[in-house]
Amino acid sequence: MHHPRVSLYAAMLAATGIPLYIHLPQFASVNLGMGLGTIGLILLVIRLIDLVQDPVIGWAIDRWPKAQAAFAMTAAAGLAVGYPVLFSLKPGPFLTAQIMVVLALLFAAYSLGSILLYGRSATLALRAEPDALMTLAAYREGGMLAGVLLAASAPAVLVGLGASAQGYPAFGIALGLLAVITGFVTRPLWRRPAILGGALSLAGLGQAGALRLLGLALVNSLPVALTSTLFLFFVEDRLQLPGKAGLLLTLFFLCAGASVPLWLGIRKRIGAKMTLLIAMPLAIACFAGSAFLAPGDFVAFAVICAASGAALGADTVLLPAMFSVVLTRAGLQASLAFGIWAFAGKLGLALAAFAVMPILQWNGFVPGQINSASALTTLTLAYAVVPCFLKLGALAMVLRLKDGDG
Repeated sequence: MHHPRVSLYAAMLAATGIPLYIHLPQFASVNLGMGLGTIGLILLVIRLIDLVQDPVIGWAIDRWPKAQAAFAMTAAAGLAVGYPVLFSLKPGPFLTAQIMVVLALLFAAYSLGSILLYGRSATLALRAEPDALMTLAAYREGGMLAGVLLAASAPAVLVGLGASAQGYPAFGIALGLLAVITGFVTRPLWRRPAILGGALSLAGLGQAGALRLLGLALVNSLPVALTSTLFLFFVEDRLQLPGKAGLLLTLFFLCAGASVPLWLGIRKRIGAKMTLLIAMPLAIACFAGSAFLAPGDFVAFAVICAASGAALGADTVLLPAMFSVVLTRAGLQASLAFGIWAFAGKLGLALAAFAVMPILQWNGFVPGQINSASALTTLTLAYAVVPCFLKLGALAMVLRLKDGDG
């Protein structure tokens, strides 16, 4: 039951992480009536808190290795409390303050669980060796993708079952229950004695090749952050496919999960770097293809979702596993390093939301309304064109990786 428990904890984290950047913009704008510029600013402020919070969380996990069970249960408890509160919020005079407090709790709990899960890779793997770490990564990312599938489809399913307010209040309760159950079932994971590394330093990260991977993680997170943040808007407003977003998201993440064994098999044959050099051009082609779609192009966009999901599968399983391998090989403290890694990824999400939301608002885009051609063009550029150039930057960074980097 060891690896399945890893998958379950990962699934909980993914299911509670996805709504923070896929469902939150739509919930806040449509259900709560908040402006897109305000939403972007709130997300940026929360991410700035992460600037300090994530490395501190990583340091604390390394500092108190015997408290890993307490850290894991605290993360689950924060998510169990936060989501029912978040999705039960109503418009009112103190809405901005309320949503910031709840989001601060949720982001802190998610960070704590995520950094613990990734930072304890050497502990949770059956052996502290590259192949065992890749196996652990496969179970972890498989669980992550299962959680994403659950979160992506749940609101639409709940609406079909009669839930009100686009299914969000019931969704919040369901996520809370998932966190409680997961916390209880996965307690045996955290009884394994922690494998600790040496003190972390910039010089040590540089010598191990971890700094190159950290930079790649930040740049590579930007195109995914843009498309994730704008996905619902693109499907419902640009492609005019109301009610199809949940199905397309499910297809996207299902293909991402199904592709993981394929990418791991390719990695065994040609190495992680060459595998990424196959997957990243596929993602770029998908971004570019989205820009040429016309309203109603459901089948074409479904094909793009399937292909881009498969490309994402390589990123999600290989990049954190490569980072874990170089840290373990160099004997460095992994939790603090993954605290920095987590911040890099979430900074990408914040930059995407802060940069794009106000621009969409300034160009007259309003979710769920009839929009002008210029507003929809701006949405297309932000969703499809800008990610192409960002992914090209990530591809260039992969080309510069050494063959031994993970």
